[in-house]
Amino acid sequence: MSYVMIENLHKTYGASTVLSTIDMTIEKGEFVTLLGPSGCGKSTILRIIAGLTDATSGTVNIDGIDMQNVQPKNREIGMVFQSYALFPNMTVKENVAFGLKMKKIDPREIDEKVREMLAIVHLSDKGNAYPNELSGGQQQRVALARALIVRPKVLLLDEPLSALDAQIRKKLQSDLRSIQMELGITMILVTHDQEEAMAVSDKIFVMNKGGIAQRGTPTEIYTKPESEFIANFIGHYNVFTRAELEHMVGMKLPSECAKFAIRPEAIYFEAGAKNFHMSGIAIESVMSGNVIRTVFQSGERTFSVEQLHHRGHFVEIGKAYECYVEPEDVIELT
Repeated sequence: MSYVMIENLHKTYGASTVLSTIDMTIEKGEFVTLLGPSGCGKSTILRIIAGLTDATSGTVNIDGIDMQNVQPKNREIGMVFQSYALFPNMTVKENVAFGLKMKKIDPREIDEKVREMLAIVHLSDKGNAYPNELSGGQQQRVALARALIVRPKVLLLDEPLSALDAQIRKKLQSDLRSIQMELGITMILVTHDQEEAMAVSDKIFVMNKGGIAQRGTPTEIYTKPESEFIANFIGHYNVFTRAELEHMVGMKLPSECAKFAIRPEAIYFEAGAKNFHMSGIAIESVMSGNVIRTVFQSGERTFSVEQLHHRGHFVEIGKAYECYVEPEDVIELT
C-alpha cells in the first residue's frame, strides 16, 4: 500500500465543483508536486489532507490510517505557507522549538533538536535573531525548520517560495530538495511554477479545472505531454493542427492525429536524411540568459526555436531560414 492514498476525492461548494475524481498515490519519502494554474484546486487538496477542509466525498489514507475522523492536530502533518507566520516576539530558536514545547518535550532534548535543525537549514548563527532581523529567504527557512522539527509524517508546502526574488528562490529550491532527501520525509508541494516543479520533484501531478490532467516524472511530463493543455502549460511548445503541420513540412503525415506538439529546442538548422523540413522568416529574437528564443513566420503560422547562446544572436530578423526536426520529436496530442 502506498504511504499516501487519495481515492475518488470530490469537493463542491454549492453548485461549484472544485475537485472531481482525484486519485493519487504517493510513496514514503517521495517529493511530489501539484502543479497547475491558479484556481485549479491544488491548495484545496492540501487543506483536505491536513484536515482543514472537509471533502464532499472520497478518502485520504496516510500510513495505513483513514483520515476521515482524525482531527488535524492528530494527523502528524506539517504545513508551510507562502506567508511565513512566524511569531515576531520570539527568536529563531524559540520559533523552531515551539512545536516541541507544545508536546512537552524535555528542554534539554529540545535544545539539541533545535541545534540540529538550524544546522540543516543553514541558520546556526541566527538562533538568537528575531524574524524582523532576517531576510525573506531566512524567514522561510525558519518556517520550514519549525514544521520539520516535529518530524511530521507528511510535510505540505503551499507555494512557500512564491514571494521571494528569483535568485533566492532558486537557492531555496535546491536547499528544500537537499533537506527532503537528507531527512527522507514525504513532501507535497503546491506551485504554479513549472521550473520549480521540474527542479525538486520525484513526481508531478499537473492539474486543470479541478482534475488531474497528467501525472508522471518531470522528464515524462516535459517530454511526453498528453494534451494541448499540458504542451502549452509546461513549456514553450509549438502546437499545430495536422493540416498546419502538413502544410509547413510539405508532406502528408503518417499519423491521423488531430494535433501535434514540437519542443522549440528540438528544431534546429542542420539538415538530416530523415528530418522534417520547415522554412520560415525570423520575425523576433529574444535572449534569456544562455538561451535565445527566435520566432519564425511560416505562412499564416509562427513557430519558436530555442538555441543555446554561444556568440550572440545567431539569426537576422527578416531573413529566411531552413529548419529541421526529427520525426520522433513530433509529439501526438490526445
